[in-house]
Amino acid sequence: MYGTQNRREIGLEFQAYIPILRPSIHARRANLTVKFQDLYGFTVEGNVDDVNVLNEVREKVREQGRVWWALEASKGADWYLQTHVSSTLKASLKFSALANAITLKRLIRKGIPPVLRPKVWFSLSGAAKKKSTVPESYYNDLTKAVEGKVTPATRQIDHDLPRTFPGHPWLDTPYGHATLRRVLVAYSFRDSDVGYCQGLNYVAALLLLVMKTEEDAFWMLSVLLENVLVSDCYTHNLSGCHVEQRVFKDLLVKQCPRIAAHLEDLEFDVSLVATEWFLCLFSKSLPSETTLRVWDVLFYEGAKVLFHVALAIFKMKEEELLMAHQVGDVINILQKTTHQLFDPDELLTVAFDKIGSMTTTTISKQRKKQEPAVMAELDQRLRRLNSLKGVYN
Repeated sequence: MYGTQNRREIGLEFQAYIPILRPSIHARRANLTVKFQDLYGFTVEGNVDDVNVLNEVREKVREQGRVWWALEASKGADWYLQTHVSSTLKASLKFSALANAITLKRLIRKGIPPVLRPKVWFSLSGAAKKKSTVPESYYNDLTKAVEGKVTPATRQIDHDLPRTFPGHPWLDTPYGHATLRRVLVAYSFRDSDVGYCQGLNYVAALLLLVMKTEEDAFWMLSVLLENVLVSDCYTHNLSGCHVEQRVFKDLLVKQCPRIAAHLEDLEFDVSLVATEWFLCLFSKSLPSETTLRVWDVLFYEGAKVLFHVALAIFKMKEEELLMAHQVGDVINILQKTTHQLFDPDELLTVAFDKIGSMTTTTISKQRKKQEPAVMAELDQRLRRLNSLKGVYN
């Protein structure tokens, strides 16, 4: 795609893709709330300070773009795929792949340029590999095979389509609804254990905006649910999600003990806010450009990133949260914070520099520790529900 363009052409294309936001002179003078569209078509509300922050962020994105173009020019268009470091390679002291991996991790945390995001995500997440294991016509065959079929999942999908980012200039149109529906319905038949779970509509919608084609969005959704996230997060009893919430509560106690103790005194359950964060992968909470910076890292480093980001949100507002005296105050602080996090670097700096190191192995051990309690709780809930049915039948 970029091989036939010189660097000047690429730079001009890239700069045209990222507009400078210019509020009116009246807004600047009065410091009024202004509305504008972000890179992905969402209407954003903020004051002029927020606009300035977004412009600074977009300038950083341009700088990052120039770094990526330079690497493509010197190392090749797909240099980021040469990052696997085997034990044999380490032993032979051939460090080129290791150097690429270190460079790539740093670059991804600083953000993938929007025009490169689709191909980088598709390659690094494992979606391309997953797609290559089935016939080329798999997605088209699947969508044709399930067309017109009605299931509880398809009924819920139809119910949720109009509520998925209402007002968006593309998603909230008949064509946008039809495209999103095909992706969600196709996946509900691909994995009957998941079927469809509320929250996936927001995730799939944002994937469509990034990936451009519905087939690529389908494969990104597949790799996300089957490889990146913990299993059973979106099954009918949400057991995986319940496990993640318990792990998060434990991590909050360890990483932010003052906040955890204060919230316990208020009898505030962090899952009141964190469940939506984890199910929607922050797509309903953070501005879209910030969400996608989180997803850049998520698709490369895995689900531990969700814990880093969730902890960072609490950490950033520690003093305000410690002053809260009501559960409603806590919710308002967290909602206001997430909705106004226009600077992804601010969030990700806290997430990875101010929060202690968490390895995938450590998180996996925490999950195994919490699983028996979650399954016992869900079993007890099912027994209670069945006993109530018996009473009323």
